[in-house]
Amino acid sequence: MSSLKATQLRPGMVINHENELYTVFSTDHRTPGNKRGSMQTRLKSLRTGTMIDYRFRAEEFVERAILDEIEFEYLYHEGDEYHFMNTENYEQMQMTAAELGETVYYLIPNTVVKIEFFEEKAIGVDLPDTMDLKVVQTEPTLQKATASAVMKPATLETGLVVNVPPFVNEGDKIRVDTSEARYVQRVDAM
Repeated sequence: MSSLKATQLRPGMVINHENELYTVFSTDHRTPGNKRGSMQTRLKSLRTGTMIDYRFRAEEFVERAILDEIEFEYLYHEGDEYHFMNTENYEQMQMTAAELGETVYYLIPNTVVKIEFFEEKAIGVDLPDTMDLKVVQTEPTLQKATASAVMKPATLETGLVVNVPPFVNEGDKIRVDTSEARYVQRVDAM
């Protein structure tokens, strides 16, 4: 087990909480005004499959479970099944949307991820810190819009909705922070 701050929790991580293994399903870093920050999480028990909501204090340390991590390439999804290929031996496996949680919003074909195994069972996906995703739907840009103007919602290619600055248009690629589902920057198209 290794310790990490609660603010470093990411969807897909597996933690030891109250002597039980949980997969982090979703995270929300909250900093209410002049109060101390917290990390609101939704956790799924690996033993029972039940979901719980838990709020960690921002300065709290959490025990991350050390699991077998194997590199896989995400291929495609069909209905509720998400298909992955082992990058070493080319064996394929699939996981359901229920097992993946909010991780599905960051999976685009050919993305290399680390799948975590516990007792030879796939239990979670360790995502990169940021992902570059294409904007498929957003409101048109307003003339003379500046970066300091109000944010607008944008739907990305995976179905994820994030708030973006007004200068971001449909077809643009943006970098998204996978821990907070937050816009980081616009990425130049290659």
